[in-house]
Amino acid sequence: MFGYINPDSPYLFKKDETLYKAIYCGMCKSIGEGCGSFSKSALTYDMAFMSALLHNIANCDVKIEKRRCGLHLIKRRFMAKPDNISVLLGCVNTALAYYKLLDDKTDGDRKGAFAFMYKRGFKRTLKRHPQVAEIIQKHMREQRELEKANCTIIDQACEPTAFMIKELSTYALGGYATPATEALCYDIGKWVYLADALDDYDKDVRKGRYNVLYNAFGCSTKAEAVSKCGEEIDFIFNTLFADMRLQLSNIKFYFNHDLTDNIILRGIPLKTRRLVHGKCGEGKKKNDEQTQS
Repeated sequence: MFGYINPDSPYLFKKDETLYKAIYCGMCKSIGEGCGSFSKSALTYDMAFMSALLHNIANCDVKIEKRRCGLHLIKRRFMAKPDNISVLLGCVNTALAYYKLLDDKTDGDRKGAFAFMYKRGFKRTLKRHPQVAEIIQKHMREQRELEKANCTIIDQACEPTAFMIKELSTYALGGYATPATEALCYDIGKWVYLADALDDYDKDVRKGRYNVLYNAFGCSTKAEAVSKCGEEIDFIFNTLFADMRLQLSNIKFYFNHDLTDNIILRGIPLKTRRLVHGKCGEGKKKNDEQTQS
């Protein structure tokens, strides 16, 4: 994943903020347990969110304990105890980081040189969950083929990442997976790909790299694309948000889901506004809400 999925912190209950931080720290421990210490450096907030979501859907309670870690030796911190789901997600995180850096290396990006850091962790992933590596490798290969073909269709370019997240979630949930959970995770994967394309728009244009939004809109900067094609961009994301809300209403949660509701219903739209409009997008949204009320 790419680190784009975050809560809307001002609207997060204290209990959920504590849980979120504990799950994040627990994911660090889970990565270490499943893939080794070096792999911890690839941890993103995306995986903390996925851990909270999948534990709730799979009726697997998160066990919180106070522990010390390598970064916080003096004061103990709340953290989720590693379990089957979190260790599996740690393997997913490591495999994604490894394949992403290999992809960067192929593209001539200097970051690709760091792929060796995750090679040992990736081998441990292959032993624990070979299906995870197969799913990621298959869809990243499809993604690369579309990009090599210079795909200009936004929905088509998003599909490999969307299907990858959907299939990984289905594998993690097992018998708890439903059409609604699959559709929600598909939407999340699609959003992540588009968020990354927005974030890297100007850099990709400058370096001559593939970006589906540049190919679709043909604007030399993100600011120009937002100015000329803002309505279409808003429509794409608003359609995704509407479907996420629909799928959420059809998913059975076994525990309180205020945390994941905050992230999906508020955090993801907030991040989108920041990527499209910058920080000023937050003020624009607040003004709109006041006007409507």
